[in-house]
Amino acid sequence: MNQYAGPAPEARLHAFRDDALGDHDATALADLLRRGERSAAQLTDAAIERIQAVNPALNGLALDTFETARRSADQRLRDGGEFAGVPSLIKDNIDVAGLPTGHGARAVRPRNAAKDSHFARQYLDQGFVLLGKTRLPDFGFSATTEYAGAPATRNPWAPGYSSGASSGGSAALVAAGAVPIAHGNDGGGSIRIPAACCGLVGLKPTRGRLVKSEASRSLPIDIIAEGVLTRSVRDTANFFAAAEQYYRNPKLPPIGRVEGPGRRRLRVGLVVDSITGSPTCPQTRAVVEDAGHLLAGLGHRVEEAPVPLERRFIDDFVLYYGFMAFMVSTFGRALFGPGFDPRQLDGLTRGLSRYYRRKLWKTPAVLYQLKRTWQAYARSFQHYDVVLSPVLAHTPPPLGYLSPNVDFEVLIDRLIKYVSFTPANNASGSPALSLPLGESREGLPIGVQFSALQGDEKTLLELAFELEQARPWRRIQN
Repeated sequence: MNQYAGPAPEARLHAFRDDALGDHDATALADLLRRGERSAAQLTDAAIERIQAVNPALNGLALDTFETARRSADQRLRDGGEFAGVPSLIKDNIDVAGLPTGHGARAVRPRNAAKDSHFARQYLDQGFVLLGKTRLPDFGFSATTEYAGAPATRNPWAPGYSSGASSGGSAALVAAGAVPIAHGNDGGGSIRIPAACCGLVGLKPTRGRLVKSEASRSLPIDIIAEGVLTRSVRDTANFFAAAEQYYRNPKLPPIGRVEGPGRRRLRVGLVVDSITGSPTCPQTRAVVEDAGHLLAGLGHRVEEAPVPLERRFIDDFVLYYGFMAFMVSTFGRALFGPGFDPRQLDGLTRGLSRYYRRKLWKTPAVLYQLKRTWQAYARSFQHYDVVLSPVLAHTPPPLGYLSPNVDFEVLIDRLIKYVSFTPANNASGSPALSLPLGESREGLPIGVQFSALQGDEKTLLELAFELEQARPWRRIQN
């Protein structure tokens, strides 16, 4: 029996139907629009109807912009872009002109943004029709999109289970077929975790690959990366190809237009257990090991690899999260406006802040150690092109297991054990990709993570294309 199983999974919840969106991914829809076989208004209306059908149960939407989208859809198509006229959503921690930004928190009284953030401009440059903003847990600190006093965002594969976080609202709505692609960002796994929970493709790019958000610019160590959640590898690949047309970091090799598998056979390091010392659950272990066998069968060289970092890294990363929570709780009014109410902070944010205050004297050493993470990480790639690992140490938990209402000491222990595989890429700045290559006995997706050196998203995308062709992942509507 699954140690983390909750109630028997309910019926899957999705919005796929015979309408203008059909079963198409974002790339196919953009092609249909360019050929005149669909109109942007048709896709917008269909996506709105789908969101209205599933969101009351999923609770993935923070706010909608339906009427604005209807008015602007045809113009968005005429303006052009990689995904001109395709409906999409942005996570509610990114400023979009005229819309409030709530950061998922009751403590924040949202104010309408005066202008688009730097990243919002890069995202919308691709021509998306924006239908609204998606939910995240308070300030994005948790690995589940749950709240102290509000309904959780549910997993469309099994509504009694977590959709992951912090981009849990985007993941739930993409997986359910409400939109084909949505924005996410990743400060400790927040693209890859919900991708793994909801059966999606989730790429955390190299640090600095996309335009930095305002939050990224303010941190002593930039751990946040912007990206997307998609149902197909080509949607992710095409998004990043188009993003480079808006901005390309001259310090990084270009990704370019990746359109299929690469020819090079790779050296793959297999890591199954984390640095916490807690064993990976048997179902997750089996999926990751099976992915290794699949790669070997495709001609890649797969061998077990040592865990690249010391146990101390997790302690350092938790303290860094504590530092961010401390900044939120102490300087919230300066960061979020005079309406910020620290009395409304959730238990996890308050607990992290208290944890940091007890250990703030360690800050200089922790910052020094985290900045050097990339060196230890890079040593792992002296012998490997890619490292294969779980995304998460166990299958998606039932709602409540990671709730902010759980006692902090219990909750932080659960979170550390659950997400121990993802933070290394945030600290090192390296890219990592989650692919839905398996599922649990309860029918929940299990994600597998592929990591590479800084700047080598191309290798990850080529490998993802190969795996998608070799073993197409399960579709929620089938």
